[in-house]
Amino acid sequence: MTARRAAADAAAGKTATLDIGTLPYEADAGVARRAAIGLLVLATDQTLEYEFRQIMRLDGVAIYATRVYNDAEVSVATLRAMRPLIAPATALILPELKLDVVAFGCTSASMVLGEETIFAEIRKSRPGVACTTPVTAALAAFRALGARRIGVLTPYSKEVNDTVARYLRDRGVEVAALGSFSQPDDHVVARITADSVARGVEALAGKAALDAVFVSCTSLRLCETVARIEGRLGIPVTSSDHALAWHCLRQAGVDDSIDGLGRLFALSL
Repeated sequence: MTARRAAADAAAGKTATLDIGTLPYEADAGVARRAAIGLLVLATDQTLEYEFRQIMRLDGVAIYATRVYNDAEVSVATLRAMRPLIAPATALILPELKLDVVAFGCTSASMVLGEETIFAEIRKSRPGVACTTPVTAALAAFRALGARRIGVLTPYSKEVNDTVARYLRDRGVEVAALGSFSQPDDHVVARITADSVARGVEALAGKAALDAVFVSCTSLRLCETVARIEGRLGIPVTSSDHALAWHCLRQAGVDDSIDGLGRLFALSL
C-alpha cells in the first residue's frame, strides 16, 4: 500500500494494516544451549516439576516434561501397569530434536520394573539417550557422597516398602533404618508438608547411625528444606527429586555447584 493511499484511507476514517515485509533475525543455540533434559512425570504427580523449577535455574539448561498415566493408588500392580506407557510418552518430548538426558519420574516403579527395563522403554523412542530414574540417581548420589548406611523415608505401603528395601540392599546399600507415612494415595502424599518430611528425616537419624538419608518418592518435598536439615543433622540428605535433578545435570555435562541445595549439589559424578 502506498503512503498516499494510506493517507487517503486515514482521512476517510478507514483503518489499514501496514505490512512492512520480512524482517531480519538472528538465531542462537536456544534456551537449551547447555542441556536439554526430558522429564517423564506421572499423571498424578504435583511435586516433581515444582522442585525441578526450584533447582534448574541455570542459564542454558531447559526441562521438557510430559506426563505418563498412572493410578493414584500406589501398589505393585499399578506400578507395573506403567511399563507400556513409557515409550509413547517419551516420543512426545521434542520429536526429532536432541535431548541430552531423559529422566523417568517414579521411584517405586523404577524399583518394581527395574532400571534397565525403564531405560529400554525410553530408548524405544530415543535410541542411545542417557537415562536416569530416581533410584538410579539416588545410587549415584550415595556413591558421590561416600554413603553406605542409609536411612530411607517413604510414603508407601508395606508391600512397596519391602520392594524398595530389597532393591537397595541387592545393590549394596545398607538400609539401616526405614520409616514411612504409610499413605498409598498419591493425591494425599503430594500434600504432606515439607516440615513433616523434615521431622521424618530427623526421626530416622535419631534411631540409627546413618551416612545419609534418602526421601523416596517424587511427590514428597525436600528441596526447600534440605540445607537446613543437613545443618541440624550433620549428614547429607537427598530425595527422589533432589537426586534426580542432580543426576540429570551431571549426565548432561553440567557440573555447576549450586548453593542452598545441600552437599550433593557441590559434587560431581
